[in-house]
Amino acid sequence: MNFSQIGLLILFGAVIVLFFFVGSSIALWVQALVSGARVGLFNIVFMRFRKVPPKLIVESKIMAVKAGLDINVDSLESHYLAGGNVLRVIQALIAADKANIALDFNRAAAIDLAGRNVLEAVQMSVNPKVIETPLVAAMAKDGIQLKAISRVTVRANIERLVGGAGEETILARVGEGIVTTIGSANTHKNVLENPDTISKTVLSKGLDAGTAYEILSIDIADVDVGKNIGAELETDRAEADKKIAQAKAEERRAMACAVEQEMKARVEEMRAKVVAAEAEVPLAMAEAFRNGQLGIMDYYKMKNIVADTRMRTKIGSKEKEKD
Repeated sequence: MNFSQIGLLILFGAVIVLFFFVGSSIALWVQALVSGARVGLFNIVFMRFRKVPPKLIVESKIMAVKAGLDINVDSLESHYLAGGNVLRVIQALIAADKANIALDFNRAAAIDLAGRNVLEAVQMSVNPKVIETPLVAAMAKDGIQLKAISRVTVRANIERLVGGAGEETILARVGEGIVTTIGSANTHKNVLENPDTISKTVLSKGLDAGTAYEILSIDIADVDVGKNIGAELETDRAEADKKIAQAKAEERRAMACAVEQEMKARVEEMRAKVVAAEAEVPLAMAEAFRNGQLGIMDYYKMKNIVADTRMRTKIGSKEKEKD
């Protein structure tokens, strides 16, 4: 194979590759041309080298032109390369234009890249969304618990979609407002008679500040009476006071028992001393006999006195038993 044949093969391959890229792009170019969208043929060809789907960009451009929007093709490519959803952004811009909502491509692209559904946000601006809060329990000043459920009607705020708080913040703030309003009521009957005071008070606090939504209304769907928490707290407090008093009484009883045992020990100690003292009497008498200080008649007189004393004691005890 000579050099001329090799050159012909290379040329043939280049023609095939060029036909593949150009031929598949001609249809898109013709489609854009007849639709009034100005997209260059070579621009469509080079989109493949930039790893951008030409069909998506061309169809998005045609959709924008038909809706009367002037959006640069380079902006669409840049948004796609940044990881955005080009088709959803174009649909959101068309919906915003039809609803007379001020929204340009840069803001819509920023909202989309921020992770929010810009098309859903535009639709929510036109058709507000109703968010139902979970069951919120709060206690009035009279100690009665109330359980309330509210429905919050919100509308997307396009200006605060980037950096604004979401639905969770709205629900948390509304729940906090309900708890505060019920807690400030003197009696639970006032809340049951006028449940709209909750929605009016909560709505006047500007709970949508810093969020991506605008609160249109707060409606109380249901209010139920819960437990008598005040009575339960008083019962628990009385029970605690009772246990404290019982503990103190038990402490005093233990101290009294300890004092009683101590006195019994002292009595036994005194008895032991008496016994010890009585045991020394015979020794003293024996010593008196030896020294001649005590005679035999004195000893017998003393024994008679002791016997007489014992007899009188027995007689007195019998008379007491008869009485």
